[in-house]
Amino acid sequence: MHSSLKKIILTFFSYRNLQKFSLFGDISVIQQQGSLSSTYLSRVDPDGKKIKQIQQLFEEILSNSRQLKWLSCGFMLEIVTPTSLSSLSNSIASTMEHLSLLDNNIPGNSTLITAVELERFVNLRSLALDFCDFTAEMARVLTDSNHVPLQRLSLLVHSVSVMHKSLDNMPNDEHWKALSRKSSSLRVYLMAFDVKGEDMLKILKPSIPLERVHFDSYVTCVSGAIVDLISRQYDKFLTHFILMNDVIDTSGFPDLSDNRNEDPLVLLAWRCTKLTLLAIHGYTVWAHNLIAIARLRGSDLKVLEVTEESIDFDQGELADQDVDPVHNLIEQVSLGLGQAWHAVLDIESLSVFTEPNRHFYREMQSFSEDI
Repeated sequence: MHSSLKKIILTFFSYRNLQKFSLFGDISVIQQQGSLSSTYLSRVDPDGKKIKQIQQLFEEILSNSRQLKWLSCGFMLEIVTPTSLSSLSNSIASTMEHLSLLDNNIPGNSTLITAVELERFVNLRSLALDFCDFTAEMARVLTDSNHVPLQRLSLLVHSVSVMHKSLDNMPNDEHWKALSRKSSSLRVYLMAFDVKGEDMLKILKPSIPLERVHFDSYVTCVSGAIVDLISRQYDKFLTHFILMNDVIDTSGFPDLSDNRNEDPLVLLAWRCTKLTLLAIHGYTVWAHNLIAIARLRGSDLKVLEVTEESIDFDQGELADQDVDPVHNLIEQVSLGLGQAWHAVLDIESLSVFTEPNRHFYREMQSFSEDI
């Protein structure tokens, strides 16, 4: 292991009063199309000694902690193992308020935390996990009388995890109802990356108190039917809705309103009266629908971000020689929102534009802190 890294980590040993410990591994440089190169670790650490050393150091930090309230580890490339949490004493585990363990590259059916381990964390206010690791048994544990009500739950659904793990053990609708009865203030943040429509239909149980939804994809686009389902099931909770489609070919964005009487995004704006953020890239958004969305939600829609290349115009709008369609769109949306508005000219200017894991980790942190 590099001596400077070891020195940095060892400094934590003097911090027995450490209350917040957050680690994020930026794996975007070695990710290709959402999956980690299997040769990377074997190349940089052929005998596994470096990883083993860092694993041991991480566990020593946990075992030496005396006031830890917040533990957050995301995509740390095998640094966190299924046995890492056993290093925490029972007294520390029982006073922890936030726990996030995320690594969609864990092989097979192994998980970073089990329902049995979760029983020790009776004081959790917020939790973040890979969706496939959040089982029905975990939901049951969180409803036990000795657990404080959970208030924030962040779940990452990644195609890699769904491919290698089963959705059979996920909570059913009755489990979600029980969780909501336990905590009326429970809110859920869900990010789905390249997840197939049929899997999303299994995941989106009606009783999830779903407040934030983010779809991100390279390959698998979201359907209008899924957007419509979300707007009908979660109209009382939904505040954030993000659609990102990172396609290379920008000539043929999917049209969610195709063959539908009403555009699903307009219906979302109409039904979800708490919506404050809507961000779209890589899906066709018709100009007249964008105006309708702005008028429906008005000044309550604090953020409306749509990339310029995602906006399309009807032939009638383009044929009107007396009206500049782009200028009219900007004017009408601005009037609807009650504030100056313009399309996002560069995708990298989108507030939500970043590598998916990084975005989820950042948003999960702020979502969990907002209690």
